Amino acid sequence: MLYFKTLIIVVQLLSALGVIGLVLLQHGKGADMGAAFGSGASGSLFGATGSANFLSRTTAVLAAVFFITTLALTYLGAYHAKPSAGVLGVAATAPVVAASPVSAPAAGSAPAAASPAAPASPASVPATGVPK
Repeated sequence: MLYFKTLIIVVQLLSALGVIGLVLLQHGKGADMGAAFGSGASGSLFGATGSANFLSRTTAVLAAVFFITTLALTYLGAYHAKPSAGVLGVAATAPVVAASPVSAPAAGSAPAAASPAAPASPASVPATGVPK
């Protein structure tokens, strides 16, 4: 799971840097006036309007990848494994160990004060008058 998180973080970082770079490469709305003074967009690699479409589409794809990786990291960060409910739908608990009867003191030792037995909890006492 740790490698998966690391991979998602690397993809998120690369997509964030790509979005930053592509946004900085794009022309603003007022760039059309600059083209009149010799920026020469028609002779570029993508054609007269191809670079704007290519850059904006690539930016949108990288922004979507960034958004998806952010959601994935949020999900993985909030995920906590829950114990299985088992076949009967009850969470498995540790078995209750019954207290052993009071043992006789060892020879040569002073008798210990007997502590009163703790009353049994209502959950461990079988109900009377309930049909089985």
